[in-house]
Amino acid sequence: MLRQDLTPTNISQENPTDGNSQAGQPAPTNESVRRLDIQQSLNVLEELILQSPRVPFSRRTLVDEDKLLEQLDRIRLNLPSVFQEAVQIVQHRDTILGEAEQYAQEIISAADQEAARRLNDLGIVQQAEAQVRHVQQHVQEECDALRSQTMSEIEQWQQAAQQHWEQIKQQAETDCQVLKQEADVYSIQVLQQLEQQLSEMLRVVHNGRKSIQVADPVGLEGEHHPPAVSPSGKAQVLPQSDTSRSGRSPRRKPE
Repeated sequence: MLRQDLTPTNISQENPTDGNSQAGQPAPTNESVRRLDIQQSLNVLEELILQSPRVPFSRRTLVDEDKLLEQLDRIRLNLPSVFQEAVQIVQHRDTILGEAEQYAQEIISAADQEAARRLNDLGIVQQAEAQVRHVQQHVQEECDALRSQTMSEIEQWQQAAQQHWEQIKQQAETDCQVLKQEADVYSIQVLQQLEQQLSEMLRVVHNGRKSIQVADPVGLEGEHHPPAVSPSGKAQVLPQSDTSRSGRSPRRKPE
């Protein structure tokens, strides 16, 4: 997947006067650095998910919760700077509108002075004053409408960003819970398989002991001898003496 090549911001902060940098190249602004921080955090978050180990026989991925939450915190900390940048843009627009309004007021004032100087007729003066008031009202209405529209757009951006952040957080929590449940199920399955194997081994041992007891019940009542293993891998019962079979020493003949 192609991604934008981003340089970490801490490198530029630790080496502000790097000798390898080209002379005359402008330093990145705070806005561009913040945008790079957000983009880089998103790329790191994507790499974290893609490089995390996958759960066998499923489409799930085991993600490090601490690293995931750390990247989400970085994105959340950089979002207010983006909102601040939007507010600064609105303030800049308000400044431009204020200057335009002031310029309009100066034009209107100059027009009033020129009209008062040249037009002595009362009707013409009143008509000019009415036109001036109409222009002022029209300019004021346009300024108010533009300001209201801008504030509405900012609120929509903030709500959309907050909803997007909540969705990402909820999805991350859901994925972590699902992965934990799947890991528990996988552990239980492995333990069950191990339990079955151990039960099978115990059954084989029990059957072997039972077959040996049936084959030589008398020999087992005396001294216990460890079974010898033949080259074929089967246990063999060692022959026992008469003493061990009968449990007593043989009777001596009288002289």
